[in-house]
Amino acid sequence: MKKGALVSLRIEEELADRLNSLAKSTGKTKSFIASQAIQDYLALQEWQVEAIKEGIDAADRGEMVGHEEAVKVLNSWGAKRNAA
Repeated sequence: MKKGALVSLRIEEELADRLNSLAKSTGKTKSFIASQAIQDYLALQEWQVEAIKEGIDAADRGEMVGHEEAVKVLNSWGAKRNAA
């Protein structure tokens, strides 16, 4: 097992109650559930920040499409499914 770092935080009572309830329902520890939630949150936020950076870099290189082209692509999403 990896050595963990102790993190202390204050959360609203309702959130603490929900955490306790989920821990009891799943047989997991509150620490496990909180750690997993933080991992999931960080992964999503890191992905989003990286995607934004990539978009900015592409824009800086002039790799952009106009509004009309973007709308055309977006409108095509799901078109094959809806045509059937």
